[in-house]
Amino acid sequence: MHTFDAIVVGAGAAGLFCAGVAGQRGLKVLLVDHADKVAEKIRISGGGRCNFTNRDTTPANFLSENPAFCKSALARYTPADFIALLQRHGVAFHEKHRGQLFCDESAEQVIRLLLAECALGHVTHWQPCSVNAVRHGPAGFELDTSRGSVTAARLVVATGGLPVPKIGATDWGLRLARQFGHRVVEPRPALVPLTFDAAAWAPFAALAGLSLEVAIETGEGRQRGRFVEDLLFTHRGLSGPAVLQVSSFWQPGTPLRLALADSGLAEQLRQAKSTSRRQLGNELALHLPERLAQTWLQLHDLPAQRPLAEVRDRDLARLGESLSKWQVVPTGTEGWRKAEVMAGGVDTRELDSQSMASRHVPGLYFIGEVVDVTGWLGGYNFQWAWASAAACGKAL
Repeated sequence: MHTFDAIVVGAGAAGLFCAGVAGQRGLKVLLVDHADKVAEKIRISGGGRCNFTNRDTTPANFLSENPAFCKSALARYTPADFIALLQRHGVAFHEKHRGQLFCDESAEQVIRLLLAECALGHVTHWQPCSVNAVRHGPAGFELDTSRGSVTAARLVVATGGLPVPKIGATDWGLRLARQFGHRVVEPRPALVPLTFDAAAWAPFAALAGLSLEVAIETGEGRQRGRFVEDLLFTHRGLSGPAVLQVSSFWQPGTPLRLALADSGLAEQLRQAKSTSRRQLGNELALHLPERLAQTWLQLHDLPAQRPLAEVRDRDLARLGESLSKWQVVPTGTEGWRKAEVMAGGVDTRELDSQSMASRHVPGLYFIGEVVDVTGWLGGYNFQWAWASAAACGKAL
């Protein structure tokens, strides 16, 4: 039977980084993963260029039932720390939008960096290798794997969440947490497109592919999420960064509140009546994409062909209000197949925020997406992977 100081299950972002950190501290580390390819989620992220962090990361960019939990790890391993690591490995990067950092060339560069860090720590890497059973006793953990039995005093669960099952996502980490008495916050798809009743959405289906910047919000009080991002109409509903962001806050049965246009639109149109010779539809198309302007007027029974000068002020007011205060209620999401991350996971109230260690089982740790910490869209979830992995790797 093979014996290690620590076993890390899951060779994604958090698992690779944690194994490298622990190995470079002199620990004998085994990294195992059931998938054929290493870090497939990194490989497909950011359009293949990996949005590896966000320069502006703060704890406010994360959702959790225990929101203070992430503060310690994020403070001790910052975006600047990961940027310094990339620079040591000669990985060029750029800022794309609102602090989002991407590789200049390919996500493969991040994977090669993480594998190089593991090599520096002499990490033993078994992949593909499935873990069939885990037992805990006085000597630590014994794992039955497809490559034989192994033991270690410490076990790190870095198995990620449920999104994108086609690349190997499973609930293994959540099942193991429950096996050892941990509460799991109910998992749900996050950063995911939202869908609508087909009949109700029919008038908007023809807008598929249309994009515009909007203000979008849902929820109330501490559960309220509000963003200004690009919205994308699809055949089945709404997507784009605006909806992916707000989807993490959305609860079934509750509305989305969208401002498709500025609240001052009606007044701008009213003032234009004295000088514009355009028809209402053409005038509105100066403020909105033309397809949306035409569809919106038709839905609200306003004549696109009528000269703006002949449109009643009260109809302009009604038009402006409908665009700045549009409310729609999604019927669901596109599910795990299209979700970028999992909300929910291992309850952080049962973990130590300094080390990610279980408060129930000595030597057991949970890091990354399997934990109930979910970042906004834009590199925040990778930063949580690095930060939680660093906290754990230094504590092992």
